[in-house]
Amino acid sequence: MLDFLTAAAGSASSGPGWIAFVPYIGIFAIIYFLMIRPQMRQQKDHRSKIASVKKGDQVVTGGGIVGKVVKVDDNYADVEVAQGVRLKVVKSTIGDIIPPGGTPAND
Repeated sequence: MLDFLTAAAGSASSGPGWIAFVPYIGIFAIIYFLMIRPQMRQQKDHRSKIASVKKGDQVVTGGGIVGKVVKVDDNYADVEVAQGVRLKVVKSTIGDIIPPGGTPAND
């Protein structure tokens, strides 16, 4: 009789072991689609925007400096912030390109 009870208790398992990981997989999928993927898309858009910087564009650096691009090479851009005042900035620190017709900083 005792063998019958232990056999019955042993067969009442909770199912396959991989079932316990399903909620974690679901949580990761939600985090991926709500947080990670949009951030990757923003980074890709920013990189393509920075790669398209050309002479004459008005830009804002990460430090908040507004100026007009005078010269561009692979890694750096010369930005004129006032008449005769040029700064050499790393292209990756350029935060945004101001569209034409935008208001200048101190005018």
